[in-house]
Formats: sequence, structure tokens, C-alpha cells
Amino acid sequence: MSCWTKMTIPGWVYPTIVLSLYGFFANCRVAEPFLTPYMIGPHKNISEQVLTNYLFPIWTYSYLAFLFPVFLLTDFLRYKPIIIIQGLFLVTNYILLCFAPGLAAMTFLQVNYAVVTSTEVAYFSYIYSVIPVEHYQRATGYLRSAMLAGYTFGASLGQMLISLAGLDYFYINAITLGIVSVAFLISLTLPMPKRSMFFKVKDDAAVDWQSQQEEGQLGENQCEKPVVDKSGTGSETEEMEHRSTGWCSRENVATAGRLLWQSFRESYSSRRLIYWSLWWALATAGYVQVFNYIQLMWDHIESSATSSIYNGGVEAACSLVGAAAAFSVGFIKVTWAVWGELALGLFSAVGAGAVFMMALTTNIWTCYAGYVLFKSCYMFLITITTFQIASNLSMECYALTFGINTFVALSLQTIITVIVVDEAALGLDIVTQFVIYGSYYGVISLLFLIRGTYTAFRNYSHAQHTVEQEEKSGEGISERF
Repeated sequence: MSCWTKMTIPGWVYPTIVLSLYGFFANCRVAEPFLTPYMIGPHKNISEQVLTNYLFPIWTYSYLAFLFPVFLLTDFLRYKPIIIIQGLFLVTNYILLCFAPGLAAMTFLQVNYAVVTSTEVAYFSYIYSVIPVEHYQRATGYLRSAMLAGYTFGASLGQMLISLAGLDYFYINAITLGIVSVAFLISLTLPMPKRSMFFKVKDDAAVDWQSQQEEGQLGENQCEKPVVDKSGTGSETEEMEHRSTGWCSRENVATAGRLLWQSFRESYSSRRLIYWSLWWALATAGYVQVFNYIQLMWDHIESSATSSIYNGGVEAACSLVGAAAAFSVGFIKVTWAVWGELALGLFSAVGAGAVFMMALTTNIWTCYAGYVLFKSCYMFLITITTFQIASNLSMECYALTFGINTFVALSLQTIITVIVVDEAALGLDIVTQFVIYGSYYGVISLLFLIRGTYTAFRNYSHAQHTVEQEEKSGEGISERF
């Protein structure tokens, strides 16, 4: 009984459980590892060239167009409505996949899915607006675990249904439609946050004051609760109050702008944070490009129309190996400020080698292995990068940094797509694309190997100089005595 009481009362447990359940079901997309075979097959009958050079680029362009407005709207609407929108568009996504024929419907599908991916920022931002700061680390761990568990379970289930039950791709998509519908219903039960990070009104200020007073963060000169001057009578005063405290008031927008600018300056206040963010943006652009087109590479090496495919099993293996790599970061005793940039360069080189292996092999299992290696390296490094950035910033600044870094990554990805993939430009075949992606990661590796070597040498020289100074100081003291 006491357990149930703890879950139902306002606090950090209930929203964390509900959002974790949403994350599990929203990412349990059984059909996702088999999207390319489904689209190329008789159900949609879209050619590999159209899928590569026309449809997939539309998602990239739409995602870029939606990302920044959605980021601001997420905070403005206090997160929950955006999560509900994500759940609704996920349902729409699989309704289109199941029942909408034709190229026009699949074109709209790419725009629809861009809304889903652009609203992902609300998933993690939401929890920081409803729980106390001391629970941030645990809640974040639960949410990431829920996403990973959902994705792994969905990919594994899809593989078993394809390989063991011989189920048609249409029914795999129908099952996924049912699962994401459950996610949408769960999103409706989330409690509505009482405050946002940037768009604060007077009610928010009172909430912030109350939470700070409860946590003992206010000094003696700050213990008086802010009051609103309600002098005046009649509807005119109420109208003025509504105008001054409304979400769209000029004062509120100006305040949000100042907070955004202050957070931006703090986020990129040091050169080290800038380098970590640079790797995040560069590497994520390449990773998403590989992730988007890997199924086309697999189908090119071994056609899904004539061979058994194991896309779901490979994605599940990637999730588990990547999670183990990310989990190991917490147990590695390394001074990341000294060796972090060098690690970024070394593991990026491994990732580049894995992409080249995928591009040049004609064996599907070698390509699978290269993908597992590439994704594991990325998840290992992005965990280090996220930790290094988040540990030096407030949560408001971290949310903004996440949004900006993602926007920069998507801008780079869009440039790559326009030049390399889009049929209006080069429109290269899938093998040549992967050779370019491997070269791209090779450039990232070279940049950070040079920078990491310089940083490590500089810190080593500084440490040696400090030791020499201490030795000289010790000799001078001994000579006096």
C-alpha cells in the first residue's frame, strides 16, 4: 500500500515510471529494422534508387526545418504536449506504412517521421522540469535504459517473427502500430510540468521560489515570497495582469531571449567544451547518415527478396554491445580532460575503418560486424562526450547545448545529403556513399588525433614544469636550514 501511495503522489517516481514506459513502447518498433525490405518489396514497390536518392533525403530536409522551432516550442508548451504530439505522429507513421499506397504517401511519411525525430528533445527535457535536481542522474539512467530495452526488445521480436514464424512484413508493421498506440495512450497520463526552463512567467517564479525554499537554497535576504502587486480594481487590472504574465507577452519573450543568450554563453564558455561539442556535431552527422542508409547497403550486398535477412538481430546486438560500451565509461579511470580528445581521435579512426569495411566487403556477415563495431564506438564516445559536457553545465544549458549541437549535426548531414545523395546533385550509389562516409570519419579522426596529441603533450609539459618548480622550491628551503 505504501508503495502505491509513493507512486501516486506528486514526486519524481511517478513521472519517471510513466515516461520510462512511454520510452519503452515508443522505441519498441518491431518493424524498423525491416523498413527498407518492406519499401522495396511488393507492398510499396519502390525502387532502391528512388528510396536512396529521393525519399530518404526528404526526411533529412524536413528534420532540419522542424528541429529549432520544435526545440523552442517544446519549452514554450512545457514539454508534455510535444511528447503527446510525438506519440500521435508515431501512430500516424505506421498507419501510413500499413495502409497508404503510392509514392506521394511515402513522401508525406518522410515529413511525418521528421516530426517524430524532431520532438525527441522533449523526452529528456521533460523529466528535468518535474523532478528535483538530486534525482537527475538516476532518472536519466532509467530513461536511457527504457529506450534501449524497448529498441532491443523490438528488434529481437521482429527478427524472431521474420525468421521463426515467417510473418509477412505487413503484419510486422501492424504489430508495431499497436505498440506505438500504447505509447501514445501512456503519454496522455504524464503529469503537466508547472514550469519551463526559458519561458518563465510569474507563476513559474513562485514555483521556483517554493522549490528552492524547500531545498534550503534561499538565503536570509531571499526568504520573502515574491508578491504580485494587485493594486487597482475591475477588469482593467485583470486584463493588464493577464497581458503582463501571458506566455506571449513582450516581457516574457524578452526574458526568454536573455535566458537563452546567457545559457548559450555558458554552454560555449570554454575551448574544451567547444571541442567536445564539435566532435558531437561532426560525428553525429556521419553516424545518422550511416544509420539511415545501412539497410540499403545490406540489401545491396544480399537482396532481401532472395535471401534470409537478420537486420533485427544485428540491431539488437548493436544495442547490447553499445550499451555495454557506454556502461563501461563509468568504470574507466581516465583523466578525460587530458586524454579525452585523443580517445575521440583513436575511436573515430576505428569507426572510419569499420565504415570502409562495410563499403568494400561483399560478405553480409562482414558488413554486419562492421556495423556493430561502428555503432559501438559511436555510443562509447557519445557517452563520454555527453558526460563531459553535462558535468560542466547547468541543466538549462545542457538542454540548449543538446539542441544546438543536434542542429549543427543535422545541418552538416543536410549538406552531405544534398551533395552526395540527392538525385538533383551527384546522386551516388550506395557503395560510393559509404566510401565517402568512411573518408569523412577519417578526417574527423585526423583532426582529433592532432588536437588530442597536442593537448596531452601540453598537459605533460605543464606537469613536468610543476614538478621541477616544486623540486627547486624544496631545494631552496633545505639550503636555508
